[in-house]
Amino acid sequence: MLRCGITGSTGILGSKIIKDLKYKFYPYKGNIFNKKKVEEWLNKREYDIIIHLAAIVPTIEVNKNYKLAKKINFNGTKNLVDSIIKLKKKPEWIFYASTSHVYKIKKKNKKINELTVLDPSSKYGKTKMLAEKYLLKRFKQKKINYCIGRIFSFTDRKQKKTFFSPRIFSNIVNTSKKIIYFKNISHYRDFLSIKDIVRAIDFLHKKRSRGVFNIGSGTRTNLKTIAKFFCKKYKKKAIFEKINKYSYLISDNSKIKKIGWKPKYDLFYDLKKFIN
Repeated sequence: MLRCGITGSTGILGSKIIKDLKYKFYPYKGNIFNKKKVEEWLNKREYDIIIHLAAIVPTIEVNKNYKLAKKINFNGTKNLVDSIIKLKKKPEWIFYASTSHVYKIKKKNKKINELTVLDPSSKYGKTKMLAEKYLLKRFKQKKINYCIGRIFSFTDRKQKKTFFSPRIFSNIVNTSKKIIYFKNISHYRDFLSIKDIVRAIDFLHKKRSRGVFNIGSGTRTNLKTIAKFFCKKYKKKAIFEKINKYSYLISDNSKIKKIGWKPKYDLFYDLKKFIN
């Protein structure tokens, strides 16, 4: 059984990875920006692979405390990278969970591939871009087998209300109003089921894939679709503010598809779990 060191194991994605994948997991339980503890964790045993997920994610939380977010998302990753380089026997494969936020949100319906110039659309994206660049530079120098997955949107009923779907769901179920007005949600995003994200990470490991990969559905979803789904389930009428300008953040996932992976689940697979 593969020995997998994992950071961010208590998060939504980390919990799902531990549940679904048949690895022997050794979670890191301290602060990722504590370099001494990171080194102690890595030196405790030999790992076959490392999956690095630890981060402050919601853009609202990052905006509230950018200093702390940078400390965890960038400095924490730097600590991990530097500590891995010091190991006598290094893991055979290291996965870093990045984000679509390292790209600029588009005004036109154009898919984004891995060669697109990085231009973060948020402060959260900036912290992840800085971490990516440091990891790439150091691991290339030392010829360490790394893989960066730029994960696009996903939703889960356990996410905080700072995330879009849980917030919309909460607003709908916690009101007695029969008509609900929505503002500024007529934008397009790329939603992928969390089960497919876990499948993608496992697939990339099995292929020993190296480099940067978009992890997305490759299809666009208007955010109104989510509001309409919940409103229909709870017999509410949705009225949307009319806008003329839209934004897009859609993946070109052809790179990962070319090596044999493709999505199995759609957005509604995860949305139905909110109801159930």
